[in-house]
Amino acid sequence: MSYISNNLLKNEKIIYSTRMHWIVFILPAILLAATFVFSVFAPLLFPGYIPFLNIRLASLVILICFLAAIFSGVSAFIRYVTSEYGITNKRILIKTGWIRRASLELFIDKVEAIYVDQSIPGRMLDYGSLRVVGTGGTQDPFFYVPRPLLFRRIAQEQIDIDIEQHSSPPRSNSKDSL
Repeated sequence: MSYISNNLLKNEKIIYSTRMHWIVFILPAILLAATFVFSVFAPLLFPGYIPFLNIRLASLVILICFLAAIFSGVSAFIRYVTSEYGITNKRILIKTGWIRRASLELFIDKVEAIYVDQSIPGRMLDYGSLRVVGTGGTQDPFFYVPRPLLFRRIAQEQIDIDIEQHSSPPRSNSKDSL
């Protein structure tokens, strides 16, 4: 079960939820590609041996690239799996991290603004950073959010629905009651 599903309040329904954008896997993919490139060209680029260890320098370069790809891949996978962004009919819930967790659970009626920041690659691949500003001054940034403009639009729609539900009905005119 997800963090958002496990932390729903009474009569609360998930309207929109997503995970971190796939762009977090780009560094491990680049390192893995570098490993394959080095496995072909490293013997030509690094023909020597490491003194006193009798290990080929090319093998060491390939091993370092491969270990960096594995480490960054596991790290990206953990970040991807443990990050959730969601909107319910009552709150905005965002959780990132596994051991070091950052979470935001903000009631819809306490949201003042949602800022979206997208770089040029973020615009092309449709990801960005969100900063949700609450009435208490919270301004937590959350990175690599897929479709951040859609997230903001759905949150704003829920805010509008909440305002409509909690606004007082129009007062009747004394002439109408006669």
